[in-house]
Amino acid sequence: MSDEQPVRLHCFAHSLGGESLFEHWPASAGPGVEVVPVSLPGGSRRRSEPRVHTHEALLADVLPRFTDPHPGPYVLYGHGLGAMVALSVTRALHEAGLPGPALLAVGAHSPPPVYAGLPDVRGATDAELLHVLGGEGAVPPSSDEGILLRAMLPVLRAELELARALDEAARRPSCAGPLTTALLVVASQDNPLAPPTVADSWRRWTMGPARTRIVPGRHFFARGSRELPRLLGRACRVTRRLAQQPAPVG
Repeated sequence: MSDEQPVRLHCFAHSLGGESLFEHWPASAGPGVEVVPVSLPGGSRRRSEPRVHTHEALLADVLPRFTDPHPGPYVLYGHGLGAMVALSVTRALHEAGLPGPALLAVGAHSPPPVYAGLPDVRGATDAELLHVLGGEGAVPPSSDEGILLRAMLPVLRAELELARALDEAARRPSCAGPLTTALLVVASQDNPLAPPTVADSWRRWTMGPARTRIVPGRHFFARGSRELPRLLGRACRVTRRLAQQPAPVG
């Protein structure tokens, strides 16, 4: 694969991660894979820009990078809220009749509908949001994840508004019909917010082949993980091999 164009693995982080979540991934993803962290407005690399809060604003910012011609297949991975971003981009490309990812990979997030039961971000108290975001008590306040949730609540408030907008948009019928994109659902056994059982619900979002993989950790299992980028690196190389297979005759 050294003489071939690498498979690009475009990565969308969860609310608390930012692009730094993927800094060590190139070494772990392996040969033939180019890890491309996607920076959103207001993120660590674009802090001077206002965050986007709507489905339309998100696509206006992100979609152009996927509409320019690019040789070879590519893969999208979204972690946490990033899973909804990756799904939204894939659907938008599908509806525009443009080439989409060869594989949509999602982790640490339930499929839509997710946010309909959450309190209104603008009127909810900190305690109300923390209770729901912490899995209604499933994430202990004194745990590492509980402490991180409290520390990052202002960011979560802003991104929860976007998350609800993406959730609502995903539930609107698509003019292009269902996706046919291959799907990989990555879940962790000890994640109370998105347990492995959510994989079954994700499958209804595409008519393409769907697989599930379980990795160690809780909700923030992408942070510091070596197994996750290795898993996605292997998936990228499989995607490359499948794309090189000759089309059936007749």
